[in-house]
Amino acid sequence: MEKHVVQQEKNHLEVVRDKLIAALDNIEEGIMKQSRDLREIKEYLYENKTGMDRMEKFQVRQSVDQGAASGEEAVKKRQRITRLMNSPYFGRIDFLRKEESEALPVYIGIHSFYDEEENKNIIHDWRAPVSGMFYDFELGKAFYESPSGKVMGEVTLKRQFRIRRGQMEYMLENSSNIYDEVLQKELSRKADDKMRNIVATIQRDQNPIIRNEASHELIIQGVAGSGKTSIALHRIAFLLYRYKESISSGDILIISPNKVYSDYIANVLPELGEDKIPEISMEEIADRALNGKYRFQGFFGQVSDLLENSDNGLRRRIEFKSTHEFISSLEHYIAYAESEYFKPEDLWVGKSLVPKWFIEEKYESLHRLPVFKRFRAIASSIEENIGIYYKREVSAAEKQQILKDVKAMFRITNLRGLYRDFFVWLGKTDMLKAYCRTGFEYSDIFPLIYMKMRFEGVESYFKIKHLLIDEMQDYSPVQYAVISRVFPCKKTILGDGNQTVNPYGSSSAESISRILPGAELVKLRRSYRSTYEITTFAQKILADRDLIPVERHGEEPVVRGFKNEADEFSEIKKKVREFSASGNYSMGIVCKTPAQARSIHERLENEGSEASLLDYGSDVFTGGVVITSIHMAKGLEFDQVLVPGAGKENYSSDFDRRLLYIACTRAMHRLSLFHTGQPSPFTG
Repeated sequence: MEKHVVQQEKNHLEVVRDKLIAALDNIEEGIMKQSRDLREIKEYLYENKTGMDRMEKFQVRQSVDQGAASGEEAVKKRQRITRLMNSPYFGRIDFLRKEESEALPVYIGIHSFYDEEENKNIIHDWRAPVSGMFYDFELGKAFYESPSGKVMGEVTLKRQFRIRRGQMEYMLENSSNIYDEVLQKELSRKADDKMRNIVATIQRDQNPIIRNEASHELIIQGVAGSGKTSIALHRIAFLLYRYKESISSGDILIISPNKVYSDYIANVLPELGEDKIPEISMEEIADRALNGKYRFQGFFGQVSDLLENSDNGLRRRIEFKSTHEFISSLEHYIAYAESEYFKPEDLWVGKSLVPKWFIEEKYESLHRLPVFKRFRAIASSIEENIGIYYKREVSAAEKQQILKDVKAMFRITNLRGLYRDFFVWLGKTDMLKAYCRTGFEYSDIFPLIYMKMRFEGVESYFKIKHLLIDEMQDYSPVQYAVISRVFPCKKTILGDGNQTVNPYGSSSAESISRILPGAELVKLRRSYRSTYEITTFAQKILADRDLIPVERHGEEPVVRGFKNEADEFSEIKKKVREFSASGNYSMGIVCKTPAQARSIHERLENEGSEASLLDYGSDVFTGGVVITSIHMAKGLEFDQVLVPGAGKENYSSDFDRRLLYIACTRAMHRLSLFHTGQPSPFTG
């Protein structure tokens, strides 16, 4: 590229930075003035609190509130500009509108910046309609959708920059493989303790997913390392930008698999200028739906039981409750109980007779109400009719007895009893087993909630306007049946069927579509995380026909066998020491089970090696040497990964194959597998 072109862009960058600095100075000055004014108003209010009438007090307090709100907005603006100071923009397109003679440059950054002097945006937000052309078009004919309609024209120039700490590190121009070059540079970087935004490297197939406004439910099926979580978060950021007048971060909710993962993705939206979004787990949803009245096993506990105990009964119970046929059985039982378990009788209230036909008629007319809520409505109708026909008022004691008598007409009036009766009705009593005497197994919780919705009612999350569900494959059809009812809002659902840690109770994109028949399904096929060599190795373990690897080359994965566990552990210690001198940010020692992870962590600690244990009780993801289980490692990535105990003893079943695939696809640059005894059939 010609030197004068590069110099022109550097000069432009300096001009933009000067404008940003000036804007920051003005904002700082404004914040200080607002702070002084606010302090003076508060002092005036305090000093004159006895001498002011109500209207004057109201006006002064209103001024305080307005000043505070204005100050908060100024602080947010300062934060946005401060972020731009480090990297004002990452791209430029020159767009020649149809029927115009001169192309206008459009600089694209993480936020927009409006220049008061030039009376225009000199940096455009990556989410703005005009910015979409940067991702969707090469040189030539192009268009974007504006509020007034489609704007046609031509992209005459396209450049991409990396600017850090206000300095331009490189610039690429007009190349059809501009994304490949930038992407290779970005993918070669070291891992981080937080997921990063990808606005500079959004690919052409990803952009329509991010900017999708039409789908009420969008299912993103993405191969390992395809960036599906990042894409979903960028989609949320786009929707917050696009519908800023009607939706805020507080109206969105993420169902997240664990706290560590929540921490790992926590920086993406704040980096994009949006507030952090509330998160919730499936267990929290279940506990709220059941009003905290029932003890139950968590998902982590279920997975641990599957991995550490060979309990075929548990597997059969999970599989049985994870089919669409099971939901149909629940529906049939509910309909049966609703019609057959209510046996009305003539009811005497003192000397007043309430005939059986009246009670039966009322019960049937209330079919839109949950069954148990009908009882109180029937009792109220009885009280009302006694007043009308017998011309007397029902006493408090009689009211209590009426409700008690109406309830007694239904065969089973508690949820636990109904759920137990369901399995008797099915002739499958062996499919229900208590967890810790009085609790429920994880696979029973959402069927129980499904039943509660029909018999007692469950409060819906009507305030939530958009729900994001990550790791979709780990949730069963009945969980989606519950979620679809308690969250009637729009949804983004994402995951990968090949990355389930519980194949006995999982869902595919297709099975989710049966619960949400209007959902749109999109697929992300290109894998970015791992080198070509690591991806190819993982494909031999579990082939994914959809996966297209990015050709970023590195070291071949290493599979090493040892005579005994002591030799294997010595090599693990050596790898930990080598990592400390490698300059890499993170090393994941990814174990099959939590127990194996705890054991290795304890042994390394006793040997004086620095390593942190990541388990279900952990809150944050940190760098360095991290020891964890495959279940906890899902969604995370490391510069290098070591899989200990990767022999036939641990990895030989079809379930094990999937677990090993997940472990290997956590590695970005380097992968090692150690085993004692016979190697796994999947690595040979």
